[in-house]
Amino acid sequence: MPYPYTIRIFVPNGDPDGIRTIEKSNWSGSGLVFPRALFSEAKSRTELAKTGVYVLLGPPEDSGLRTVYIGEGDPIKNRLESHAKYKEFWQTCVVFTSKDQNLNKAHVQYIESRLYSLAATAKRCVLDNGNSPQLPSMSESDAADAEGFLAEMLLCFPIIGIHVFTLSEPARSSLIEYSVSGRGITARGVETPQGFVVWSGSTAALQVVPSCHTYLVDLRTALVENGVLLEKDGALLFTQDYVFASPSTAAGVVLGRSSNGREEWKTKKGQTLKSVQSGDTVL
Repeated sequence: MPYPYTIRIFVPNGDPDGIRTIEKSNWSGSGLVFPRALFSEAKSRTELAKTGVYVLLGPPEDSGLRTVYIGEGDPIKNRLESHAKYKEFWQTCVVFTSKDQNLNKAHVQYIESRLYSLAATAKRCVLDNGNSPQLPSMSESDAADAEGFLAEMLLCFPIIGIHVFTLSEPARSSLIEYSVSGRGITARGVETPQGFVVWSGSTAALQVVPSCHTYLVDLRTALVENGVLLEKDGALLFTQDYVFASPSTAAGVVLGRSSNGREEWKTKKGQTLKSVQSGDTVL
């Protein structure tokens, strides 16, 4: 069950778009977020002189998916200096280290590998890593410590707008289910705080209409390439639950055309998502 917790974000330079530090209640870890434009300033931070894990993030591509690179460093600074020279895509860096310096090389290699696996499973970004980082050989207790540190990191990422490691798994029985049908397909899903989740087993139109917006075409192509959508029996099958940024994006991908998702998604009684949200209908 989710539990309440406190995240403290400190802005040392007074610029909310600049360098920020992250601390979570009852945790020895600490985070640092900075834009690439301030890397020269961030290099003087003590966090980059430690052993830790980092995530490089690029802006959303035409498909709406961000490019992400996950790495570790001992210390972090050396790796980031190399990436500043040779990796062009990234605009933001997020770093996590330990305030008590209890993270060692094996710990951060473990966390790097797990973050990569989570992102690859969620399929909400394009991974820039050339190879899948492998789990290191380590004791059971060290692996448990690393897993615990990772769990705390995963609570911090959404606070700074990073959801690429999250595989949405809302309880199907506790939310209002909506569906959309047309063009020979049927899809079902729910609206969550993260976005609109289309259930695994739903189907989407195999082809887009000529007037379909380019970003929907690109997103559908990306979802086919990463295995979220699989061609089967003249349609595209959702192989996993997948969260979209909005109901309209979800409906557009499903129907293969630009759509108003708040009108397209309907309950079993035919009530639109819009009418439910506005309180105009009784469920």
